[in-house]
Amino acid sequence: MNVFAAMPLLVLPALAYNLFALTLPGGIFAKTASARLAEPLFSFTTTAGVVWPVTLSDLLLTTALVVLFIELLKSTTSRRIAIINHSLSMLLFVALLVELLLAPAFASSTFFLITLMVMLDVLAGFIVTIVASRREIDVRGDH
Repeated sequence: MNVFAAMPLLVLPALAYNLFALTLPGGIFAKTASARLAEPLFSFTTTAGVVWPVTLSDLLLTTALVVLFIELLKSTTSRRIAIINHSLSMLLFVALLVELLLAPAFASSTFFLITLMVMLDVLAGFIVTIVASRREIDVRGDH
């Protein structure tokens, strides 16, 4: 069994945010995370001539959304490794929830949305696994 296949990919944006929080002056107890996340990193000029600033928050959330999509695709497998993935996702959600509630650097909309994505991954994973199990029982005729 491949251990890396069981690892929830949403740990990557969570780790990225944790690394960001550790680099703040004051570390995880810093209260400036939201302001730092909102600082533009670079900008684009759209065809309409509007300047679109891209922030670290935008990059983290975009990455998390792409990873959430991949995680939802992974949750459709009913192998044993998927159950381990769902369990690890639940542990990740609990860890992120604790950080969100207890550490000032994690009290931001960006981190809240990453935590919400992990929660949705947990719920979707368990729901998809239950539905897949019911179908297997129905196909076998064990009503």
